[in-house]
Amino acid sequence: MRIAINTRFLLSRKMEGFGWYTYEIVKRLVNNHPEHEFIFFFDRAYDEKFIFADNVTPVVLSPQARHPVLFRIWFNRSVTKALKKHKADLFFSPDGFLSLKTDVPQVCTIHDINFEHHPEDLPKGARNYLRTYFPQFAQKAAHIMTVSDYSKQDIVTTYAISPDKITTAWNGASDAFQPLNEFEKKATEEQFANGRPYILFVGALHPRKNLRRLLPAFEKLHERGISTYDLVIAGEALWKNIPPDIQPSESIRKHVHFTGHLSLEDLTKVMGSASLLAFVPYFEGFGIPLVEAMRCGTPIVCGDRTSLPEVVGDAAILCDPFSVDDISAKLEQVLSHPELQASLKKKGLERSTLFSWNKAAETIWKVFESTIQKKANP
Repeated sequence: MRIAINTRFLLSRKMEGFGWYTYEIVKRLVNNHPEHEFIFFFDRAYDEKFIFADNVTPVVLSPQARHPVLFRIWFNRSVTKALKKHKADLFFSPDGFLSLKTDVPQVCTIHDINFEHHPEDLPKGARNYLRTYFPQFAQKAAHIMTVSDYSKQDIVTTYAISPDKITTAWNGASDAFQPLNEFEKKATEEQFANGRPYILFVGALHPRKNLRRLLPAFEKLHERGISTYDLVIAGEALWKNIPPDIQPSESIRKHVHFTGHLSLEDLTKVMGSASLLAFVPYFEGFGIPLVEAMRCGTPIVCGDRTSLPEVVGDAAILCDPFSVDDISAKLEQVLSHPELQASLKKKGLERSTLFSWNKAAETIWKVFESTIQKKANP
């Protein structure tokens, strides 16, 4: 087979959610199937480290696709022409975007459709594009991958798609996430939290990640005298600037640390050294930081909505993400009870074995094979 893949999020200096998903899945597809050819479609100069094997042909397509107008040009014109030129048998898009102008069978991963439920969280241009085109992508796709059963049911219901057309493959986490010793933890606290134990948040500084409630929940901890802990926020603003409503108040400002984007090496240290992961989005298709925390043995407080309970099972304390008081109470519950922390660590380490990039890549490959077979034998 000749399989073309949208690799526009493989960016050497700024790997975020889509990029890491693409990296972990595509690397395994290429290395596990050397008998097949892969054509990688980049939208800018690429790093050679992303050309995972000799069976990969890199292709740069213009323009750089980072704006709704350019999305349409890149996918409907540039990708369409490239699929024909390189005689692709299948196109895989790990970020859900597809060409609406090609007859080549397409498989996409739609991670979630948060923009359908909380359109107010996105800038107007991005919101309008996603709500206009993702229903069309869902219909156009030969098959849809998604990352949780919650997202699968949401796509089925919202877009009137047959459940037979959608396959769930849970995300994994990098093998680099492991429990750390006390010396490593102390060194990380010194580096990122002025030598103090800390609560950790990981994710883009996007409204649905709910920092505007996590920050006042953290402030309430300090008001109640639980002031041992700082708060480390690891992630970048998705839309350029940190919104005013996630700026910490004066009373806790010195205890809140914004790290910006972290390398994988630093992220594993920060995750493994945290006293607690506070992950309280009100909408999430999966939540990879949860698996990363479980692999490290880091206790978790997370939201009780959308996919999050599916991912953590009984290995976390759930909270109402719309209640500052409940978030704060659940943080205090975990931080104040060492036996609960030990139980969550044990349950998290056990549950983390359920999540594997190898399993996800194998499931996706089987979908590729069945899609090609259906094309050959309609």
